[in-house]
Amino acid sequence: MTHGLQGECMKTVVIASNNAHKVSEIADALNFEGWEFKTLQQAGIESDPEENAQTFLENARIKARAAHEAWGGAVLADDSGLEVDALGGNPGVFSARYAGLHGDDEANNAKLLAELSDVPQSSRTARFVCTLVFIDEDGSETTARGTVEGIIGFEARGTEGFGYDPLFIPDVLGGVKTLAEVTQQEKSAVSHRGNALRELKKKLLNA
Repeated sequence: MTHGLQGECMKTVVIASNNAHKVSEIADALNFEGWEFKTLQQAGIESDPEENAQTFLENARIKARAAHEAWGGAVLADDSGLEVDALGGNPGVFSARYAGLHGDDEANNAKLLAELSDVPQSSRTARFVCTLVFIDEDGSETTARGTVEGIIGFEARGTEGFGYDPLFIPDVLGGVKTLAEVTQQEKSAVSHRGNALRELKKKLLNA
């Protein structure tokens, strides 16, 4: 399998997303020489498959395969979300549309806080999960998974990040700050997507 890791030619990898935050984080982590990253929109691709699987991995695979079919070259898709123990693992694969409308962060956070209103801090344990599916030009597939453990706070705090970041307090940062109260660099060093990207990079280097 040839990944072009040494930069012998330019390699364009399409990220199966139009989320600028996500693409920037991926580009910083997978900093292989000669690689460039584009959103679906930047690559002129329309791809919006139905994510109807029951796991993060299968949803990521659905997005990756649809983008690869449309693009023909290397693609990377992720599916990520929040698992709250007191809610039986919800919102899980429904994280982005927990309150009904896809991507309504404010509504999703409000619903989560409402559902945990009577849950004490000791039982508010949760984790962010990220699964990546990379499909290379030749159709070969590489997957990776990353998590970060923490708790759900009682109110939104911070202006950085997106999604549930203002509510999630990771253990690894001392259990004090939310992911929205740290810099992007600090977040990437400990986040579920950062951990998954580091695993993916290691697998691609060893392929």
